[in-house]
Amino acid sequence: MITDADEFAIFLNGSYGAGKSSALDHIGDRLADAGRPFSLMDVDWYHRSWPPADHDQGNKIIEAENMAFVWANYKSAGPRQLIISGVIDSSEARERYARALGLTIRSVRLTASPTVTERRLRGRYTDAQATAFAWHETRHEELSTRLAEADLDEMIVDTDALTPQQVAQVVLAHFGYR
Repeated sequence: MITDADEFAIFLNGSYGAGKSSALDHIGDRLADAGRPFSLMDVDWYHRSWPPADHDQGNKIIEAENMAFVWANYKSAGPRQLIISGVIDSSEARERYARALGLTIRSVRLTASPTVTERRLRGRYTDAQATAFAWHETRHEELSTRLAEADLDEMIVDTDALTPQQVAQVVLAHFGYR
């Protein structure tokens, strides 16, 4: 059973196409199969609002507030493990999430080679989404470099040769879930 003293959020950190969202889904499946209470959050869904407010150009304030409200609702159902996928590229970002959620953030960075990342990104976007694909394709390597330089993660998992199920297993084992 999870108690307040044990509470921390597992944060799947990584660049675009590293496999965060896929691993997140499989972590949820594994925890459900084991009968372990959990909640999942994909950060991308908490800042999707346009145009952003003048005082919040990156939608970071609204993102944190949205996550805090949803986490409070999840917790009302009882203690549970929070698992998040997103990007933490600075100590400030990690602290913003920690304050919003009232939890220690323990991050695992998922990585993938440029070749694998670009293949995954191509599979994610349709021809009608060419602009979104181009945006992510031109930025994934720069973000990967920023994440490596920030060095905020307690473990790094290369996802090139792993299935999302295997990534989920590696991440959960790191945090003591069998």
